[in-house]
Amino acid sequence: MQRPFAQVDVFTTAPYAGNPVAVVLDGSGVSDEEMQRFARWTNLSETTFVLPPSDPGADYRVRIFTPVLELPFAGHPTLGTCHAWLTGGGEAKETDLIVQECTAGLIPVRRTENGLAFAAPPLRRSGPVDEELVIRIASILGIGRGEIRDSQWVDNGPGWVAVMLASAEAVLAVEPTFSELDLGVVGPHPAGSPEAFEVRAFFPKDGVAVEDPVTGSLNASLAQWLLGSGQATAPYIARQGTALGRSGRVHVTRDAEGGIWIGGGTITCISGTVDI
Repeated sequence: MQRPFAQVDVFTTAPYAGNPVAVVLDGSGVSDEEMQRFARWTNLSETTFVLPPSDPGADYRVRIFTPVLELPFAGHPTLGTCHAWLTGGGEAKETDLIVQECTAGLIPVRRTENGLAFAAPPLRRSGPVDEELVIRIASILGIGRGEIRDSQWVDNGPGWVAVMLASAEAVLAVEPTFSELDLGVVGPHPAGSPEAFEVRAFFPKDGVAVEDPVTGSLNASLAQWLLGSGQATAPYIARQGTALGRSGRVHVTRDAEGGIWIGGGTITCISGTVDI
């Protein structure tokens, strides 16, 4: 069956500079096995399938697959799917707010001057990291334990654990070895820089450590940690993808009620149909 399809670049305003997501705009009737097989074929970090909502408060439902498993939530697929849904003619119940249903629950998405932005979902796990694991992370990153200034569990679905280094330069210098961890690394840019932090994200795939170009879920959970601990003030911009030759920019804002929003540019790079 021919189904509308788009490949969207996220956290960028220029094509091929951010993080792509594949979006199948009509996932009705596609089995779990077919969804996983197609996601494995695209070989992108995530592929999504849009479905009618099951919750009356949602505008659409999405299922999010990596090449090997389904995720309850992921950041850049949320923005990319919303972009594709709107571009494909989707109409939200509210003018300025789109509500996405996923396994993690209802995720509000809004239009901002910097592009679409999603509300950071609650953390599933937070708090300090055991010293033994911090030492192990330092070894994985090829740095001394003393170079890790702070650490925190920042799991909002994918399972992130994060460490803070002294600077953006230190973040860009790490060369990690393989581990089973979903690992975030963050460090501040010098005062007065256009971006406040440099971010890198690593996860295991096929026995090697893979770096993600620009990661919405990690930046959402990092924002909750950094803002909550006073290590950052909103609004701020995080830069990610530099080490991969990308130029991702993640805009972090806070609303009057204290809610954290993660946004950025989205642009369609491929559109057409796929046969599933």
